[in-house]
Amino acid sequence: MIDAEIDAEIEAEAPTPVLRSASGTALTAKGRATRARIVEGAAEVLRESGVELATLDDVMARTHTSKSQLFHYFPAGKDELLLAVAGYEADRVLEHQEPYLGCLDTWEAWERWRDATVERYEEQGDRCPLGTLSMYLGRSTPGARAVVVALLRQWQDALAGGVRAQREAGRLPASVDADERAAALLAAIQGGVGILLATGEARAGHRLDQQHRPRHRRGLRRRGGARDRVRARCRARG
Repeated sequence: MIDAEIDAEIEAEAPTPVLRSASGTALTAKGRATRARIVEGAAEVLRESGVELATLDDVMARTHTSKSQLFHYFPAGKDELLLAVAGYEADRVLEHQEPYLGCLDTWEAWERWRDATVERYEEQGDRCPLGTLSMYLGRSTPGARAVVVALLRQWQDALAGGVRAQREAGRLPASVDADERAAALLAAIQGGVGILLATGEARAGHRLDQQHRPRHRRGLRRRGGARDRVRARCRARG
């Protein structure tokens, strides 16, 4: 559970939402687009080469930017760029779970979300871009911990919303604490990711889940077309 102390830390460490250049002026729409392109290109370089080996020259070559342009958007240099990439990777963690994560109001949606999450980590393998960046930046870099904490808070809130939806629909007992269940589920996911990073094996947890699923749910079809159906239902609800 994320308490008030952690919330205060996020507010203290999180970068200002107004993006600025080295001169301190707010970025234009074109400037924000250029900065986003640099961050995305840097993320690709880091996934391919790793944080330790990637250089600013690699990023400039990939994004077709000059050194002066790079420092215009990231005046503090590599650490500032890495922090921006960490935020980008954190956003991708949640984006890859949509549309299911935002609409966990049926058991089918929960199972589709589970399948999408397991598949994503299987594809990722034993390399975790966000985890690697967080360890490299460490607690001493302003905002580094806040990026991860904010991600986990958003993730837990989404899961808790899904638990509440199932409880309100009568599919879970009224006594179920949504926040506690969401926190436990998120802890289990992170534990599974830790095992994956250590061993390269993701299927063990998935096989265990298959063994303990209710028998009447085992015959559900795979994900073909499910993503579009869930997204349409979520749009209708919104």
